[in-house]
Amino acid sequence: MKNWDQFLAPYKQAVEELKVKLKGMRGQFELDSSPSPIEFVTGRVKPIPSILDKAQQKGIPLDRLEEEMQDIAGLRLMCQFVDDIRKVVKLLRIRNDFEIVEERDYISHKKTSGYRSYHVVIRYPVQTIHGEKKILAEIQIRTLAMNFWATIEHSLNYKYKGQFPETINTRLQRAAEAAFRLDEEMSTIRHEIQEAQAFFTRKKETKQNRDNDAH
Repeated sequence: MKNWDQFLAPYKQAVEELKVKLKGMRGQFELDSSPSPIEFVTGRVKPIPSILDKAQQKGIPLDRLEEEMQDIAGLRLMCQFVDDIRKVVKLLRIRNDFEIVEERDYISHKKTSGYRSYHVVIRYPVQTIHGEKKILAEIQIRTLAMNFWATIEHSLNYKYKGQFPETINTRLQRAAEAAFRLDEEMSTIRHEIQEAQAFFTRKKETKQNRDNDAH
């Protein structure tokens, strides 16, 4: 790769634009005074060493990165409840500012490691001074519990280079199931949780209004 800055520039632009757009979805729910299925949004461009490692592992030539590596630009949407993930996927499907090229459901069909998440690969048009450039980006939608597990697993993966000792592997799988049971339990009291959150929000807004009136 001759010029990484030039190559990664449209990916960085895509991440920043998509973060604004996806956060905007959350804001629209708040304006409607309805519970948002999106808790928060993060995004990143894959670091160059990670791109090179993945290219080597997957046998992707560097001149084919644009076509074959789907997650150089990565967005992550966090949800409180598993059911919210389906709602977010439906919202993404009806958008017309990008094209969905692939969906991978690791919630209904978890990985052998225990990993759960929903991946949506999109083709996103970036406007540059040289014209429009369509790039691939990956949006991962998961609950906070799934994300906690995935973050730990990702760190251990770097340490063991994917070759986990059997004891670690077993404990990771148990932890993945525990995280999923937590999600299931939270779903059973979803209504009470959302009522409490709405009450807290109203109380906070009332206090802010009082404080503003006092000034």
